[in-house]
Amino acid sequence: MEIILSAAIGVLTASGVYLLLRPRTYQVIIGLSLLSYAVNLFIFGMGRLRVNAPPVLEPGGVGDLSRFTDPVPQALVLTAIVIGFAMTALFLVVLLASRGFTGTDHVDGREQRHD
Repeated sequence: MEIILSAAIGVLTASGVYLLLRPRTYQVIIGLSLLSYAVNLFIFGMGRLRVNAPPVLEPGGVGDLSRFTDPVPQALVLTAIVIGFAMTALFLVVLLASRGFTGTDHVDGREQRHD
C-alpha cells in the first residue's frame, strides 16, 4: 500500500512540475492542480495508512492508540480540496481575461497575436 501511495505522489509531482515548465497558461494551471493533488495525498498519507480503523476514539475506550488513525490530516485534505478547486476556478478566469487582453495564452507573451 505504501509503495502505491509513494508512486502516485511521485508521478503526480513529476507530471505537475513538467506541466509547470510548459509555455502555455492552461498547462501551467493543470500542473498546479496536479501538484496540489500530490501534496494532498502526501498529507493524507501522514495520518497513517489503516484499513477499517475508526478515525477517532470511541467513548470510554482508551486502550491501544496505535490502531486509530489521525483525523487531522483528513480534515486538512478536505479543506485543501475545496481551496484548490476555488483557486483553479480563479486561475481559469484570470487565464481567460489575460487571453482576451493579450491575444495569446503563452506565459511569457512572446507568441504573435491570433486575431
